[in-house]
Order: sequence, then structure tokens, then C-alpha cells
Amino acid sequence: MSVAPTGVTKSPLRLASLIGVLGVVYGDIGTSPLYAFQASIGYFQKTGLRYDDIYGVLSLIFWALIFTVTLKYVTFIMRADNNGEGGTLSLMALASRVARSERTRMTLGLIGIIGAGLFFGDGVITPAISILSAVEGITVISPDTAHLVIPIALVVIAVLFFVQRHGTGAVGRAFGPIMVVWFLVLGLLGLIQIVQHPFVLSAMNPYYSVSFMIRHDKIAFTALGAVVLAVTGAEALYADMSHFGRSPIRASWIFFVLPCLVLNYFGQGALVIADPTTADNPFYKLAPHIMQFPLVVLATLATVIASQAVITGAFSVARMCIQLGLLPRMEVRHTSEHEQGQIFVPQINAILAVGVVLLVLTFRSSNALASAYGIAVTGTFLCDNTLAAFVFRRQFGWSRARTVMLFGMIGIIDFAFFASNSLKIFEGGWVPLAIGSTIILIMTTWRRGRSLVIARWTQDSLPLASFLARLPQSRIVRVPGSAVFMTGNLDFVPNALLHNLKHNKVLHEQVFFVTVRNLDVPQTDPSTRIHAEQAAAGIYKVTLNYGFMESPNVPRALESLADQGIEFKPMQTSYFLGRETVVPASVPKLRFVRRWIFLFMSRNAISATEFFRIPSDRVVELGVRIAI
Repeated sequence: MSVAPTGVTKSPLRLASLIGVLGVVYGDIGTSPLYAFQASIGYFQKTGLRYDDIYGVLSLIFWALIFTVTLKYVTFIMRADNNGEGGTLSLMALASRVARSERTRMTLGLIGIIGAGLFFGDGVITPAISILSAVEGITVISPDTAHLVIPIALVVIAVLFFVQRHGTGAVGRAFGPIMVVWFLVLGLLGLIQIVQHPFVLSAMNPYYSVSFMIRHDKIAFTALGAVVLAVTGAEALYADMSHFGRSPIRASWIFFVLPCLVLNYFGQGALVIADPTTADNPFYKLAPHIMQFPLVVLATLATVIASQAVITGAFSVARMCIQLGLLPRMEVRHTSEHEQGQIFVPQINAILAVGVVLLVLTFRSSNALASAYGIAVTGTFLCDNTLAAFVFRRQFGWSRARTVMLFGMIGIIDFAFFASNSLKIFEGGWVPLAIGSTIILIMTTWRRGRSLVIARWTQDSLPLASFLARLPQSRIVRVPGSAVFMTGNLDFVPNALLHNLKHNKVLHEQVFFVTVRNLDVPQTDPSTRIHAEQAAAGIYKVTLNYGFMESPNVPRALESLADQGIEFKPMQTSYFLGRETVVPASVPKLRFVRRWIFLFMSRNAISATEFFRIPSDRVVELGVRIAI
């Protein structure tokens, strides 16, 4: 028996929501016509393009949009939400929740980590290929300007990453209308060519896809790696679901975005059939010469929007990884007083900026970068498909046959795209693999290292129950004021407290042992944010609950203790933190490379004071060395 998924409330189809969806969700997939068709037919230009080859490519692009985007993401995967949140990590948390064994849970976690790593690879490649493909339009207008492509692209990239610190609120309001114009132009340019050559619409027949694959065999399989460029950004429909809800995303795709994309792709095909010399850049040659420069400007704006969406998505994923214990603490700046999702992570911004610039300088053209693009996208598709199959089988009660029939079929398509892109590893496909592998190594190392630190800390710590039992017989002096001791485990005495007793020999009248617990939900209900219980006279154990899409603010959360009848005076409170210094043990439990990575990340993580937003003038830090 099938159980209907729940979690995302039905969003009303307001015009503002539909326009907002276009500006945030569809930037990436909306700029694919700039390079996807051109890259796909590039494999056949040397041998001479035939009309049935163009039909075959168009048919593959059309059915990729139908199966991968419309069927997989829009129809099914968007039904699997984690309290309204989407994305690979949310799907991982949802799948882990219904796992029946620790081994299965670890496997699902690894799949989620791989998906997150590939997403960061996508976050580096998308701005590079999108901006390059847009700026290359100037060479269609004037071939003599080819030497200006790289400098102009670098300037656009520099401006793009520089403005991130100011937040996306003001820019975001302009995104939607620009993308409305962009999609209308896409559809109109394609429609003009289709009206002149309407026979091209017969390429919707799947016969052309099948015959194309049979006729060209290995070359056609290789061309799949370029065809998949038409569906890059499909995962954004699911990842950005919490911002708008299912209904606006689905409606805008089915009734506006998909028709405009199909019209443009088929218009490019009709143009190349009518004039094979346009195959070198069919997108820009769809427009009359007088309109090509405005089209370059519009395309550049659209690619900046697409890049902006990926960059802000990387900030959100980074915050999720920090909250889930996959990355060290980083500075997270909130750029809006009203919208929690508008954040800026300086370290991630700098890393992405350097990566994008290096890619542009290394590959120097969108065609060269196309080989590097597909693996990151198709790898993410495979991760999402695997996790979704598990969720639909276990949580939604689908039968094994039904699950295999749907997700097995889609998985074969995803794997075919991934395998095709794997053939391009030496042509640039190594880039997302290298980025993804590095991120995966960093995440698994950090998670393993932190588990070792916690295990060692637990081994050397004093149980809280023993401490409280001996407290009444001790001669410890209680002094006025409140003390907050941050700890990772409320069952043990924080080292900072033991050091304070050792050196100062006093204990405050009010003592709060506070732990921050990160849940596998996007956001917690404010009513369940804080839980406090009295452990002894004037001593309280406090648990603060945060979702992986939230940033902790300990002082603000502790102010709500008054709602539970516990007096808390912020101006009379001191915060005691243990500053950990991790050093190699005599017999290290991490191998050399992983140990070096973990120690480097530990030393460069921002302080708990900054991460938990604790006033620095009220913090007392006591150092402790932990050997692993």
C-alpha cells in the first residue's frame, strides 16, 4: 500500500512566487541552450552533419528533459521532502532516519557525502562554463574580439564573487523579471526557426533517439556526455523546494520553462539543418545580426544569475555540512535581518572564486569545459536516485517491484549519462572528480577525527553524576553570578569546569551545562529549541536543538530559559569554553595524510565563541590538549 508523502504544504500559485522561481531555481538549466546543443552536434561536424543526426540529438535532449527533469525530479523526487527541505543532504537525512541498521545508515551517509562533494564540483564548474559561453557571443558579432573573451569573463567573475558579501536580497528581486525575459527570448528565437522549418518537431518521436544510438554506436554513446548538459541544474528544482514549495516549481516548469527550452533547442536544430555553417554557434546565430549584441548582454546576465544560484546553494550546503559534523566550523554571516536563508560564507566564497578563475584560465573555452561538466552533474543524479529509491521503498511503502521499475529505469538512464562522461576523464572530466574526491576526503577525515576526539575526551572525563554526588561534601565556594559551560556531552563534566575549579577554586551560584544538538531536520520548532533540567542546586543541564539549515545563537536561546521558570541574567553571565589543541598521539589512529588534514582544519576552524555568537567580552577560554 502506498503512503502519500507529507511535509511540504501546498503553496498558492501567486505570480510573485512563479517569477521568483524563475530567478532562483531555473537559472542553471535555463542557460544550458547556450552550449548543450552545440556541444552535442560537435561530435559529428568533422564527418559532416546529416539531418537525421540532428533529429537524433534533438530527440535525446527532449527525452532527457522529460525523463530526468519532468518525471524523476518534478513528478517523484520532489514528493520526498525533509520537513519541506530538499537537496542531496536532506534526502540523505531522510533515508538515514528509516534505515534499519548502522551499516545501512553509514552507506547512505557516504552516498550523501559523495553527492555533496560533487555538488561543490558543480559549484566551481557552473560559473566558469556559463559565463564563458555567454561572453563568447562577442566572437559571433566580431571574430576579431576573440582575445577579449577571457579578460571579460574574468572581470564578470570577479564582480560576481565580490558582491556576494553584500547579500542576494536586492539582486534577487531583479532575478525573476530578467529570467522571464530570458525564457521568452529563448522561446521566441526558437519558434521563428520552427515556423520556417516545422518538420523539425518530428524529432520528438523517440524513434529518432533509438535509431541514432543504433546507427552511431560508440560515437552516439560518447555524445550522451554532451546531451546531459541540457539537464544540468535539474537537481536545483529539488534543492530549492523549501524556498517556494512544490506547486510554483512544478507549474513554472511544465507550463513555461520546459516549452521555452524545447522551442529553443528545436529552433537551433532547424537552423543548423537549413544552414550547416551555423553549427559552430547555433544559439547566437538564431538571432538577427542586429540583435546579437543585446542577446550577449542578456545571456551574460542570465549566466550570472545561474552562477549566483549555484554559489548561494554552495553556502547553504556548506552550512548543512558544518551542522551535520562533516566540515569544521566556518564563519557564517547572515546578510538579511528577515530571511534566514540569505547567508555568506567567506571561506567557501574565496575557494569557489579561485577555482572558477583557475578553470577559465586552464580551459579557456566553454566547449573545452563541457567535458568537465557532466561527471559532477550525473554523479549527483545517481546519488539522488539511489537515496530516493530507498526513501520511497522504506518510508512511503512502495513495493519492491514498483520501486525497481521506476528508479531502476531512471537509474539506467543516469548511469548511461555518467558512463558516457567517464570517457572524458582525460579531456577534463578529472576536474569534478578531483574536486569531489578532495571534498569527500575532507568530510570523511573530519568526521572520523572528531569521533576520535570525542572518544578520547569521554575517556579522560569525569562522569557528571560522580561530580554532583561529591559536590555537597566539598569545600568549593559558590560565588555570585552565572556560568555557562559549553560541552559536547551532558553526562560528563566539561574540562573547562575542572580547570576553573583547579585554578580559581570557586563555582558560580548558577551553573549551566549547555550542549548544542544538531538534528537531521532542516529547522526545529521554536517551542522545542531548548530543554532544561535541574541536576543539582543551582546547576542545570541545557540542550539546544538546531536543524542543519540553522545557525546557532546560544545567548539568544538561553534567554528563553525564563519561559521555563529559570532565571537567566545575560549581563551577569560568563561563558567558559575549552579550547582544544589536537596533537598526534604516540600511536596515531589516523594515517599521515588524513591526520595532517584534520590537524590543519582543527587549527583553522573559527572559534566556538564566534560560531555560537557568544559575546567575546564574556568568554573565558581554558586550553586542553587532546592526543589522537
